[in-house]
Amino acid sequence: MIGDFFKKKTHKRVIKGERLGSEEYIDLGELMESVDFSEEAETLIKVAEIHRYEDIRKITDELYSGHILLVDTESIAGNRDALKRVHNELKAVANDVSGDVAAVGQNFLAVTPAGIGIDRKKLKPF
Repeated sequence: MIGDFFKKKTHKRVIKGERLGSEEYIDLGELMESVDFSEEAETLIKVAEIHRYEDIRKITDELYSGHILLVDTESIAGNRDALKRVHNELKAVANDVSGDVAAVGQNFLAVTPAGIGIDRKKLKPF
């Protein structure tokens, strides 16, 4: 579980007048599970998988609703024609909503609605 990586051990630290032992920790994974960010956010990033061209209709409604899509195209990566059709369809939908589309790595396409652009320059450490 991701929370296991974020255990914070404390050594004789005083919190609210009590000392925590060295074996006590805060599980951030458990803490984050209790927070529902989707209720507050107007725009969500949604991850979708495409297994065939016909799947595109199921996910484009999310883009029309103003959400950002990360589309996993790994399952059709071997079918060049299907991949090209999916990419062209997503470009058309992005154009329709005045959004943007760009490849992210080998198997992902990012598609955004109006007002959200995609910077194609990679951030590199100095």
